[in-house]
Amino acid sequence: MEMPYLRIISTAMAPPTTLIVYTDYKSPYAFLAKDRIYALADDTGAKIDWRPYVLDVPRYLGSATVSEDGAVTEADRNPHQWRRIRYMFMDCRRQARKQGLVLRSTRKIWDSRSAAAGMLFAQRHGPDVFRRYHDAVFERFWQRDLDIEDTSALADVLSEAGAGGFEAFLPDGLAEVESISRAAEADGVFGVPTFILDGEMFWGSEHLPDIRALLRDREPQAAL
Repeated sequence: MEMPYLRIISTAMAPPTTLIVYTDYKSPYAFLAKDRIYALADDTGAKIDWRPYVLDVPRYLGSATVSEDGAVTEADRNPHQWRRIRYMFMDCRRQARKQGLVLRSTRKIWDSRSAAAGMLFAQRHGPDVFRRYHDAVFERFWQRDLDIEDTSALADVLSEAGAGGFEAFLPDGLAEVESISRAAEADGVFGVPTFILDGEMFWGSEHLPDIRALLRDREPQAAL
């Protein structure tokens, strides 16, 4: 008796979908999005590819330096830019309170390139080290407990997270941060947090529900 053709399907599943996330430690919006991105990955199984994009804030919002008592000591902003900045921090503090986070206004435009290089260095030591570093830098910076331009302070955070030897990596790390940022701009990135899913770009954490829906709608693909 001739046996019917049997199609055997493997239970091996396709690898998880990768969501690219561009972030910058000096962005309050990136800080507020961080834990929501973790939750999205946990809920959907997506792999998060965190990448640095260093914002050039003075180009679009001007620059200013504020003393500890709140006095403006130096500024290059027009009235419109001041209104935007004041609203941004008011709104971000409002959102931070909802998440139980501390978010204090910054006193100047920070150079976050070294902190971004630290992110790349932490990633080379595994996801647990990366997450400890990522959380610590964001939280301490926005509490005004960390100078992200101080490479020694960043090295201490990395050592606490489990990654020693940052100083030797820093020159190559800064070059890599620059390369990633310029490549991001070539792909259309202009701010953070920015998400790239299957080549489609989403700017701003308000798109996380849509991204979550897209990830959940994907059917698991079995290998034949």
